[in-house]
Amino acid sequence: MADNGGMPAWIKPMLASPDGGTLPVGPRYVYEYKYDGYRAHLGISATGVAQLISRNGNDLTPEFNVLAKGAGKVLAPLLDGTPAVFDGEIVVRDERGRPSFSLLQHRRGGYPGRKLKAHPDAVAGTLEFLLFDLLRLGDRSLLDEPYTTRRDLLERFDVAAPVSLVPAFTHDDLVAAGRTPHDLLAEVAELGYEGLVAKQRDSTYRPGTRTKAWLKHPLISTQEVIICGWRPGQSDSSVRFGGLLLGAHDPDTGELTYLGDVGTGFTERVRRDIFAKLKPLARKKPPFPAKLDADDLRNAHWVQPELVGEVVYRQYTRTERRLRHTSWRGLRPDRDPEEITVPRLDDAPPPPAPEPPQSKVTVQVGDRRLRLSNLEKVLYPADGFTKGEVINYYSRIAPILLPHIADRPVTFIRYPDGVDAEPFFEKNAPSHAPDWLRTVRLPSSGARSGRGPGSVTYPLLDDLPGLVWSANLAALELHVPQWTVTAEPERNPPDRLVFDLDPGPGTTVVDCARVASRLRDALAEDGLTAYAKTSGSKGMQLYCRIATDDPGAPSGYAKALAERLAKETPDQVTAVMAKVQRKDRVFIDWSQNNPHKTTIAAYSLRGRTYPTVSTPVTWEEVEEAEAVEDLTFTAEDVLDRVDEHGDLLEDLLDKDAPPLPG
Repeated sequence: MADNGGMPAWIKPMLASPDGGTLPVGPRYVYEYKYDGYRAHLGISATGVAQLISRNGNDLTPEFNVLAKGAGKVLAPLLDGTPAVFDGEIVVRDERGRPSFSLLQHRRGGYPGRKLKAHPDAVAGTLEFLLFDLLRLGDRSLLDEPYTTRRDLLERFDVAAPVSLVPAFTHDDLVAAGRTPHDLLAEVAELGYEGLVAKQRDSTYRPGTRTKAWLKHPLISTQEVIICGWRPGQSDSSVRFGGLLLGAHDPDTGELTYLGDVGTGFTERVRRDIFAKLKPLARKKPPFPAKLDADDLRNAHWVQPELVGEVVYRQYTRTERRLRHTSWRGLRPDRDPEEITVPRLDDAPPPPAPEPPQSKVTVQVGDRRLRLSNLEKVLYPADGFTKGEVINYYSRIAPILLPHIADRPVTFIRYPDGVDAEPFFEKNAPSHAPDWLRTVRLPSSGARSGRGPGSVTYPLLDDLPGLVWSANLAALELHVPQWTVTAEPERNPPDRLVFDLDPGPGTTVVDCARVASRLRDALAEDGLTAYAKTSGSKGMQLYCRIATDDPGAPSGYAKALAERLAKETPDQVTAVMAKVQRKDRVFIDWSQNNPHKTTIAAYSLRGRTYPTVSTPVTWEEVEEAEAVEDLTFTAEDVLDRVDEHGDLLEDLLDKDAPPLPG
């Protein structure tokens, strides 16, 4: 039960999951302040000795010896010889009483990565340990007890400085006081704290687990910045950067000031595009008048401060005047560098709490009224792309997308909790589908479900209201077969031939592009015109318009052609599905022509890290592709491409089709 001469054993901390941008609300939750400090477990031995252990198991006691001794002095008499393990946060408060991560870093001896050095005890007066959980009390483990039981036991301790209790507010208590969780969030923002953590009342403590029973809602803000330099990443620095070095002007002196860096929120394509703009702006020295620290200068490549961008951030530190927890949002060509100023510490309040999102909103879409929900919910956490933005994309791309899925039964892959959570596959139109939604009931083999033959009622998306309705379900991916249905309903014969090019280990979409060009030429020899699109994931697809009366014929033809290319270049191509055959090869999946299979629709989003899209491409783009980024397109990219190129698959909609070669 105990180690180190009576010291209770360290317990790996339980971690909270992001709430996706929407604070959970309801009587099952208790809300705690989220602080900006170091997560740690505080162990108290039977003799009253205190030990601080970090979330990754490092002993912080020597570094925070004054805090450990103070915590032991406060808690030992209350425990009366009973060993215990508490969960909490080490913080340092600034002169306003706000937890300051920058001051805590100074207390440790510098920024992360610097060698730590000892500090005199005199600077430790503002150190504090904030308790928010009790995990062990004597020989009794509390891990399987509900949160409310652990919290009740914790609140029995009448603690004093340097130990305090993290405030906790039940949903019912807030309602009784005429307040809401969003009122509490606004209060947190005013106090300068990092956010809220919503914990389920019945949640047990699961060591080392990131759980959805605890959901964190951090506060963020945005800042326009000037790109002043870059640092290389771990990949090839000749074509992209790892992070950007940021600046802005002091509003009082006009001097350019260093704000820190940003290394997240970029797609690889964005990295390449920005890097191309930075190369002509190279300069030898930093553009800042003030001298920078050695850590700020390390591996830095400087540029003329001419490009303006925007980042999201959680905190602007008072001492170092640095942006923390930054993520890239995009370039701002509409702003001049001279306009960009640093946040004002004295005038500006802490990042404001977001307005409570409307749980539901009624909108007019065409001739239908739709109820949309949780529009601010983030479905792509890597760049903050929300469900509202998903709906906006599908609404804008609808005139181009809808003709390609008209009369084709749609299968959804839904991501209600975002792309970082588990999706689910949905063929049947849900029971809550609107009565005006067009559907088609078709027989099913039952092969996927294992329940035997039956039927499936598929949705048919043939208008804007239907497409918006599906987007509101977080149906990010739309998959369709290579055939349409009649009004009876019956399956029409296949009208499209498809080749799905899947890169095996050691290959990329660029290798798929090389195979695609060969397939195009082979199909042309048989009188078929091929059109290419990216999968929006890792590979590509080729489509041909065909006429045939035999549902099984396209698979047979596609298989023969795939096997021919595999025979010609066995080191580059395989027509075999087995994974062991795919290393360093592109798999030509001819089986997508099976009448029971579906392929990602053109212009559909994908459930990847970023909101990438299955995008039609020109043959010139296919042939000139040299990097994955050349064939990777996000929703924003695709809308711009449609404005420039129109629908590159428009000819695929032609009703006149050549016969499938025998």
